Formats: sequence, structure tokens, C-alpha cells
Amino acid sequence: MLVISAIITGLALGSMYGLLALGFHVTYAVSSTVNFAQGSAMMLGAVFCYVLAVKLGWPLPLAALAALALCALYGMLVELVAVRPFARRGSSAWLMATVALGIVADNTVLFTFGKEPRGFVMAWATGGFDLGGVRVSWLQLVIPAVGLGLALALDRFSTRTLRGKAMLAVVQNPDAARLMGIDVGRVIAVAFALSAAFAGLGGILIAPLFNVAADMGTLFGIKAFAVAILGGITSAWGVTVAGLVYGLAEALITALFGSAYTQILMFGTVIVALAVMPNGLFQRRRAVKV
Repeated sequence: MLVISAIITGLALGSMYGLLALGFHVTYAVSSTVNFAQGSAMMLGAVFCYVLAVKLGWPLPLAALAALALCALYGMLVELVAVRPFARRGSSAWLMATVALGIVADNTVLFTFGKEPRGFVMAWATGGFDLGGVRVSWLQLVIPAVGLGLALALDRFSTRTLRGKAMLAVVQNPDAARLMGIDVGRVIAVAFALSAAFAGLGGILIAPLFNVAADMGTLFGIKAFAVAILGGITSAWGVTVAGLVYGLAEALITALFGSAYTQILMFGTVIVALAVMPNGLFQRRRAVKV
């Protein structure tokens, strides 16, 4: 029974890690940069949805859509302020700039929203059914379904549509993409908007299982980046599967050995896995034309 409960919890957690990791995948596939403020975007999704739905009384679907839109705007702000000025000069300072902007966002929410964690109860998420004596909520099934569905949609979009192929062409040869009429700056901005929206969606979905707080996204963001690297950051399916594996392993370790060993064993395993497979489990090789 303990193992079954851990597996169910692990699938939900792993799918949430996969959603955040998909955000890393999107920006890297388009611009070879990543948004290290991804954890903050997750937190903002949960906070925005909580404020709109609970404090202002908006219907939950409308509050969720508005929260995702605000997260997308935040992602575009990250690209405009913390990535574009440095990437244009060929500088890797965007690494620190995105981290710094995420810290600014976290502390802004801390001062405005407050430091006390808030419970976020969603009526539809409280229902469920019994499986082998373990209570399974609908939310624990919805999160994996959403994660896998988005991975499928993203993979199909990027490989089977003209717009998706155009986005991938931007990172391979920006100058050629411009000559073909592709607005490179706009494509990259949209990628960062999608990245933050994925993270915000993860925050909204996981909020009923955890408390909503200003610092809720910090550790999740670190784990999601580890998942993105483990899965092969250029593969949407890779990061999603890696997220599920990571979540399952984390939940099982917590259930069997206790939470005190979870981070030690998980991050130790990440180090070993990257030493053995530095390109990740599903890294796609990029063709380089000479």
C-alpha cells in the first residue's frame, strides 16, 4: 500500500517536473538559452491563480487562464530584459541575469503576497476513488495526462508543422531564418512565453497538493533543470519521461527510506547519471552543415 501511494504521488510530481522541464526544452530548442527563472514562473502561476480565484472570487477556469497569460508576459519580460541584451553580444551573462530576475520576482511576491503559505483548495480536485486501499484524487491523474498531452502536442508542432520547423530553424541559422521572412526576435520571445506558461501551469496544478508560497518554486526549478538535462534537453519526450522517472524515484525513496535521504540520493544519482550519459537519455543529435 505504501509503494502504491508513492507511485501515484511520484507520477503527479514527475509530471509537474516534466512540465517545467518542457519550458527549458522550448527555449533551448529555439535560442540555445534557458530561463533559470523557471521556478519563479511556476510560483507566479500558483500565486496569480490563488489571488484571482480566492481573493477576488473569479471562476477558477478564468483565473487559471488569466494566470497563464500573466506568466507568459513574465516569460517575455525575462527574455527582453535578462536574455536578449546579453545573447546579442554573444555573452553568457544571461545565465546570472535570469537567476537574478527570478530572485527579484520571488522577493517581490514575498513582500506583497506575504511569507505565510496558503492552502489552495479546488473543489473538483478533492474527488477521486480508491485503488488498492489508497485514495487517488482526480488531480493526481490530471497532472500526468496534461504533461504527456503537452509533450505530444509540442513534439508534433515542432516536427510536423511549418511554424514549428521555423522555430527550430532559428537556432540553427538565425541569418538564414531572417532571409526566409522569420521574425527571429518574435519567435524567441514566444518561446520564452510558452516556457513560463508551462511552468505556471505546473504551479497551478500542483498548488492543491502543496501550499502556495513565495519560495515554492525554487527547489522545483532546480529539480526541473536536472530533469531537462537528464532527459536530453533537445527532446520534448525525453524531458517528460525523465520527469516521470525522477518523480517516481523521489517518491519511492521518501516512502522507503524517509525524507532525510531524498535529496542526497536523488542529486547523487543525477551526478552519476550525467557522468555516464553526459548528453542525457534522449538527446537528439543536431545536424551540422559544413
